[in-house]
Amino acid sequence: MSLVEKILGPKSKYDKSLPYTYEARVRILEGSEEYNSYLAATICGLLEYLQENNIKPDEAQIFEVYQEQELLVDTRLFTTPDRQWLAKPDLCRAFEEHYPGHIQADGCSFEDRDGKGIGP
Repeated sequence: MSLVEKILGPKSKYDKSLPYTYEARVRILEGSEEYNSYLAATICGLLEYLQENNIKPDEAQIFEVYQEQELLVDTRLFTTPDRQWLAKPDLCRAFEEHYPGHIQADGCSFEDRDGKGIGP
């Protein structure tokens, strides 16, 4: 990583066609408006973190966080037909059309990001 990348961060974070980060919201109590937030700079990093923390897909809402807006991600993009988390490379293939031109067979535009998840 160059000095410029260390100071300015990953180049892909400046691409406004891509989310800046991803957030999973998991309700603290059913029926409550309060939730815990889990974050990662990549969708794959967030899903890995949720799985490691035993959070199931039906417990979380996943949001793409852009500079000016948040968008709820369609559950079908990151889950299997039996409602389990998708993993690489299936997850990558699921997002190819969602992020046109950013995901290829040999890599993706998100590769410059640290995919480590955090929360709550």
